[in-house]
Amino acid sequence: MKKTALLLMVMMTAACGPKAGKIFDEEWNTPYGTAPFSKIAVEDYVPAVKAGIEAQKAEIDAIVANPEAPTFENTIAAYERAGKLLTKVSGVFYNLSESDSTPAMQAVEEEITPIMTEADDAIFMNEALFARVKAVYDDMSGLDREQQMVTTKLYQRFERNGVGLDAAGKARFAEINSRLAVLSQKFGQNLLAENNAFRDAIGVTVSEYPAFMTTCEDRALREKAFKAYSNRCNNGNEYDNNAIVLEIMKLRTEKANLLGYKNSAEYLLADKMAGDPETVDAFLKPIMDASMRKAREEMADMEAVAGHEIEPWDWFYYAEKVRALKYDLDESVTKPYFQADSVSKGVFYAAKKVYGVNVEPAPEVEVYNPVVKAYKLTDADGSLLGIFYQDWYSRDTKRGGAWMNNFRDQYVDSVISSGVEKSVDVRPIIVNVCNFVPPTEELPSMLTIDQVQTAFHEFGHALHGFLTKCHYPSVSGTSVKRDFVEMFSQFNENFAFEPEILAAYANNWQTGEPIPAALVEKIGNSLKFNQGFTTGELCAASILDMKWHELTLDDLANFTDAQSIRDFETKVCGEMGLIEEIIPRYRTTYFNHIFNSGYSAGYYSYLWSEVLDVDAWEKFKADGVFNPATNKAFRQTFLEKGGSEEPMVLFRQFMGEDPDPSALLRARGLE
Repeated sequence: MKKTALLLMVMMTAACGPKAGKIFDEEWNTPYGTAPFSKIAVEDYVPAVKAGIEAQKAEIDAIVANPEAPTFENTIAAYERAGKLLTKVSGVFYNLSESDSTPAMQAVEEEITPIMTEADDAIFMNEALFARVKAVYDDMSGLDREQQMVTTKLYQRFERNGVGLDAAGKARFAEINSRLAVLSQKFGQNLLAENNAFRDAIGVTVSEYPAFMTTCEDRALREKAFKAYSNRCNNGNEYDNNAIVLEIMKLRTEKANLLGYKNSAEYLLADKMAGDPETVDAFLKPIMDASMRKAREEMADMEAVAGHEIEPWDWFYYAEKVRALKYDLDESVTKPYFQADSVSKGVFYAAKKVYGVNVEPAPEVEVYNPVVKAYKLTDADGSLLGIFYQDWYSRDTKRGGAWMNNFRDQYVDSVISSGVEKSVDVRPIIVNVCNFVPPTEELPSMLTIDQVQTAFHEFGHALHGFLTKCHYPSVSGTSVKRDFVEMFSQFNENFAFEPEILAAYANNWQTGEPIPAALVEKIGNSLKFNQGFTTGELCAASILDMKWHELTLDDLANFTDAQSIRDFETKVCGEMGLIEEIIPRYRTTYFNHIFNSGYSAGYYSYLWSEVLDVDAWEKFKADGVFNPATNKAFRQTFLEKGGSEEPMVLFRQFMGEDPDPSALLRARGLE
């Protein structure tokens, strides 16, 4: 036993010794500087994060100690250049921790989350650094517009992170941030466990739930699946999120109070396009009212087919029956034309057709999982746009949903070559992650109409990241206001079923025949179908999100247990007018967007951004969908600018007028 223990100690020392984490400190001699995943061990992350924090601290100290008067270059730009090692480590770790959340990765996340939060707080509560930033902010007359936006964003980040608080306030603010980081991480880990439990109980993944509910003829099984799905993390077991939600909300509200806001919604919306909770509430109400009017019509149609009252577990099933009757459209007929590899081809073809982007396989780029595919993107002139990872299929260690993220941001760096300083355009490395059903030996992965839109949606985010032409990472690509970022992903969905795009990718996987024009027409006609339900569940989740974040500490004192959360949900749904046959797209205990993914008091962003995207799409249709001048203007005005200008300035520049709020209702057939 003693020899075994000694051997284990030696092995652990070797893993955590001087060489652990050094892989991140090296210049990666890989194609395009991509991560050498096979050379990165789980044991590398913690020492690399700690080394990155120390390096960043030294860089920040150097900015503060600079005896020269504060300027954009020696303060703001210097901050933008700081922390490269930490950014490099976290770019790899956090992407992999979401798509490969093994117990070992979860343990690393638990260790590094508090120390990274503490390091972040140390920067944004640094009064000496803030004084330099403020000096630049107070006189931005000599700066170009992008530099002004970068400076303003950094200044506001200090203010919103408690730099103006007294010592006690700062200490409490930092304590809250640290605890929130841990709670959010635990929320996500619990949800992953419950998603896997759902799969074990029902036999399908959470991502397959809508398709399962659409085709399952066994009503009792549908009821079982609905109850299991809608009660995730709400079962009183070790993965229950109720207590976590209450603690998160109390801490968020206390944090907002420390900065002078009465609730967390006021704080969270202060730097968004909407600006305040009242604006969001007023925006969502007419959408909810219109969707419920339509939902009642949809329910009457379903009950006529079913011959009985509709329960929540009946909606998907009978909606498909009605769609088949109204539009002669059955997804079992469309799915053979939407084989995953073909859809991928369509996504890439649309990018080339609209923006001149070329996408080609990059087998020389190492991937982090055998099912992941790597691609190289180039512009029409042959210049590199970036490297793209496509991670489309579900697995046990991947969290549910679909998302885009960056392994590396785009920015312009200064390097010394042969004693001469020159600028280098660092190109982004981007991933799209989905949870489509994996192919089998017998069948390819075939997507539903909704999943096809998801594929185009996420690549819309990717295009925003690839086409950006900014100098500073803090405003590059998707680094825009939260209620603006979804405009471009949702806009890209519009191309999915354009006949010319469909003709390039939608071929039957068995026969190779192109999708028939009659079927294309049916798909187009059906896109506004069931929008009472679809819009209603989305809007209901947005309102539920807002109502949570509009609570004060006094309000939250009345919440004592899981039942009080359920009662609150019931009350909010009743007040918004949500019919009993529909539930919010996300109930509280599995609302990952708002408790673990940056959309706190921000889930409305999907609908807010949709107003912008459908308004812009109407211009595209009026000008001709593939009009080169319009396509170029959209790319240059929006996609290349990132966050280097205010959203409404860009929108007015492109459209020549303010957004038309009724455009969303028209697009969804809810007028």
